[in-house]
Amino acid sequence: MPPRRKSRTITFSLPPEMFEQVQRVKEEEGRDMSELVREALRLYLEERELRREQRLERLRNRRPEGEENRGEETNE
Repeated sequence: MPPRRKSRTITFSLPPEMFEQVQRVKEEEGRDMSELVREALRLYLEERELRREQRLERLRNRRPEGEENRGEETNE
């Protein structure tokens, strides 16, 4: 039995204009479509996680008025 591939093959479609842009980038950078798609998805997922963390941080910092010190020690 042949070894299992570590990568999965997927099929997707692009609008013609985007396909042409990707083709130009492939030629300019000497990379293949898979490399470009992997990089694009990696960057998207990193950015998505960063935005999620930022939203959570904003929610944590958005306490109702009068609750600023609730559960925190004060030095008064």
